[in-house]
Amino acid sequence: MEFSATQIAALVNGTVEGDGSATVSTFAKIEEGRQGAISFLANPKYAHYLYDTGSSVVLIGRDFVLEHPVKATLIRVDDPYATVAQLLGMVSKLTAPQSVGVESPVHVAEGVTVPDDAYIGAFSYIGKGVTIGKGVKIYPQCYVGDNAVIGDNTVLYPGVKVYHGCKIGRNCILHSGVVIGADGFGFAPVDGVYNKIPQIGNVEIDDDVEIGANTT
Repeated sequence: MEFSATQIAALVNGTVEGDGSATVSTFAKIEEGRQGAISFLANPKYAHYLYDTGSSVVLIGRDFVLEHPVKATLIRVDDPYATVAQLLGMVSKLTAPQSVGVESPVHVAEGVTVPDDAYIGAFSYIGKGVTIGKGVKIYPQCYVGDNAVIGDNTVLYPGVKVYHGCKIGRNCILHSGVVIGADGFGFAPVDGVYNKIPQIGNVEIDDDVEIGANTT
């Protein structure tokens, strides 16, 4: 995908300085800039790179004062760091897989409703009484135990395990290998014997939470 500086400025409420027709198709650090890339300047210690960067377009603050001429087209915005995050989010949505439906083989317990816009990848297991929200993406080899709840628009990447009764909120992202609800290894020592303490509670993750890979 390719966008002009003018198009990008319109998306982020920015102001173009230079050639508005300059186009970009990728991102680059300002010190590693190259033709066809967009960079940003947020940290003043990188300011010297602005004047010789190879990037075609650079996001800078509205109040940044130029000390020398620049080759790149500039887009002035309120917060360059937040703006590049916004642009990356847009690109991510455009390029992310748009899978829907239930692949095969998958085990979905009888009575579990899978919304039309949800996705369950191959070799996943969905237990009895599970609630799956709208727009949920459950990638291959995931386990969702009995009576667990997966909120709207939440993503479980490959290999996520959600134990029975646990609740995941809306708009969450659980990266590969995450385990929710495992025991905390509680033991009661009696006469030299360590007796396991049953842990019968559950785990609840609130809305808008992102959990990194292999977290338990």
